[in-house]
Amino acid sequence: MSKESNLSEYRPIRVALLGAGSVGSEVARLLLEQKSELAARVGAELELVGVAVRDLKTKRNGFPKELLTTDAESLILSADIVIEVMGGLQPAKDYILLALNSGSDVITANKALLATHGSELFNAAEQVGAQLYFEASVAAAIPIIRPLRESLAGDRVKRIMGIVNGSTNYILDRMDKSGITLEAAMKEATELGYLEADPSLDVDGYDAAQKAAILASLAFHTEVPLEKVYREGITGVSAEQIAAAKRDGFVIKLLAICEFIDADESGPEGVSVRVYPALVPRSHPLASVDGAYNAVFVEAEAAGRLMFYGSGAGGTQTASAILGDVVSAAKRHVAGGPGLADSIHANFDVLDMSRIKTRYVIQLEVKDQPGVLAKIASLFSEHGVSIETVEQAVLGRNLQTASLEIGTHLASDAALAGVVKALKSNDAVQAVSSFIRVEGL
Repeated sequence: MSKESNLSEYRPIRVALLGAGSVGSEVARLLLEQKSELAARVGAELELVGVAVRDLKTKRNGFPKELLTTDAESLILSADIVIEVMGGLQPAKDYILLALNSGSDVITANKALLATHGSELFNAAEQVGAQLYFEASVAAAIPIIRPLRESLAGDRVKRIMGIVNGSTNYILDRMDKSGITLEAAMKEATELGYLEADPSLDVDGYDAAQKAAILASLAFHTEVPLEKVYREGITGVSAEQIAAAKRDGFVIKLLAICEFIDADESGPEGVSVRVYPALVPRSHPLASVDGAYNAVFVEAEAAGRLMFYGSGAGGTQTASAILGDVVSAAKRHVAGGPGLADSIHANFDVLDMSRIKTRYVIQLEVKDQPGVLAKIASLFSEHGVSIETVEQAVLGRNLQTASLEIGTHLASDAALAGVVKALKSNDAVQAVSSFIRVEGL
């Protein structure tokens, strides 16, 4: 039987697009330019029936005028597949619920919406047998959602550690390679279009936290509220810390970490989801991820270690992931049958930071006098933290102070935080200059 006769057996699948920004324009272009190729892959024609915009007066190159509309609701109700690339929480949430409740499959790149209202959206899809696809919501073109959702669904994921924000990775990479300050690197990132006028979404870790919540919910089959994701940004990272890291064989990366914590004497099993800058050994695969690239490192019980790497941002890259979901959704329509519900019913507790185990590198200025090092060591011992390395240097001939850099062995974050607090209040310590976690050893 020929391809033509196969295609003629199924009616055109109607696709609605919500949003006409950089991602939306790329999605529309690909749908229109690759129409024949996509039809051959799916077994039915994909028909872009309209593009919902807020204002018809805005000039938009590449969009046929007859496709543009401000009547998003009517467009949604006329479609089999709805692609949401508007961003924001509203009206995107209402539009997606309208689409799902009408039986349409939905494809979204909206990480903020999924991290905040994902449970409600997935429940709505399950109730009517629709499907919600979201490969583009984390790391753009890097295929990480589908492997967690499908390929590793029968395995036990133990840990995910990833660089999921390209803007901050670019900033930290420039600081590492060129020795420039955070402010100078942020200025470069802004000029290149990596940072918005308000860069807090990136540099304060909000973007990475949203993505971490999505990854953790898939990996551990449990709901992860965004407010339970521990978050630190990179605004406290100094050029001096970067230089010290390089000297010691580390690089600083903003990491999203999702980890299953076994039950122990401190509490029951659960999951930890957190975002913070950390020292990563230069021998670790994540250390070589430079520029605005992303990478996700997965550790599973049976599959072992897996790494997914690629461009984590950009209209074309995000559109690629969206089109992959479009093809999957369209094939489901041709094959028939209800959508498959995501397994988020494990109901593990989301644990606070006190339960994780990690290492710290602490830099402090102390009085340069006999017995100080012994006093410092006793503070660590009192909190059950073992010291692994100590480096000392006199800061100035007349300054009566010394700089200490102390690396710890693995300990609970609660114990390590207690050490830092005790150091800050000790009369032998002039200042705790910085402390940063170590990951990937």
